[in-house]
Amino acid sequence: MSQTTAIQAAKLLPAVSDRHVDPHSYPQGIAFLDGQYLPMSQARISVLDWGFLHSDATYDTVHVWNGRFFRLDLHLERFFGGLEKLRMTIPFDREGVTEILHNCVALSGHRAAYVEMLCTRGASPTFSRDPRQAVNRFMAFAVPFGSVANAEQLRRGLHVAVSDKVRIPPASIDPAIKNYHWLDLVRGLYDAYDRGAETALILDFNGNVAEGPGFNVFCVKHGKLSTPAIGVLPGITRRTVFDLCAEAGLAATTADVSVAALKASDEVFITSTAGGIMPVTRIDGAPVADGKVGAITSRLMARYWEKHDDPAWSSPVRYP
Repeated sequence: MSQTTAIQAAKLLPAVSDRHVDPHSYPQGIAFLDGQYLPMSQARISVLDWGFLHSDATYDTVHVWNGRFFRLDLHLERFFGGLEKLRMTIPFDREGVTEILHNCVALSGHRAAYVEMLCTRGASPTFSRDPRQAVNRFMAFAVPFGSVANAEQLRRGLHVAVSDKVRIPPASIDPAIKNYHWLDLVRGLYDAYDRGAETALILDFNGNVAEGPGFNVFCVKHGKLSTPAIGVLPGITRRTVFDLCAEAGLAATTADVSVAALKASDEVFITSTAGGIMPVTRIDGAPVADGKVGAITSRLMARYWEKHDDPAWSSPVRYP
């Protein structure tokens, strides 16, 4: 290559910026990363992080309502269980993580918040493919509370479609480890959107109903509740429904739930930290029973939100 050609080629190369300018918008909130509390717009990870490249991460979410964490102890228990199963370590114990979460919420000022703690495998300084050489990375953030169902959907019930997509089997990924392996769920969501529904349920490896993107499902028949038993995340809100049923004298169990049984239910609802207990009134375009929010669902929804003021179930955020 001649000197002239080399100079021309060099002129075609773009400049290397000394910093990244992010043109995107983010919700208002506070994140914790590398010992620092930052606005959400400043919370970033490397593109070489295994959490980004391989979905090698675990996380948990808890919500704050009226300035109180709801069942934070159960979320911490599940998060630390996931860390142990994935052979990850963080430099904080449960009390340390609790303090970080409190700080994120208090600094954000949100009285109703969606709060997440997460740990990625991290990145290897040499880009090694050996996960043992990656430096695990803990993060947390608090943003405004969000719900799977909006106000209208909570009033009249969600419209759900059952996708033929199959949830990752538990022999591959322990569903008790909350993770970001969502492509099966996202494909199910697009199936639902294509059919005019608002969200989706997908199947387990036996063809029974499993769960949806970020939520468990319950059906009610003759006053008895059931929820899928295998291949699903043992959700904290799902567990809360069992606790509420025990207090109310309602029978609730885990079982195989076929698509036919789900559609023949008297009532159906979904459960998630992002929204609580949310009614479902249409499945695959057909009404569930009379197409109205059921009495048991309404009763449990009311009790669920009442428990947010109960000191046995919730704890106050330490705002300044």
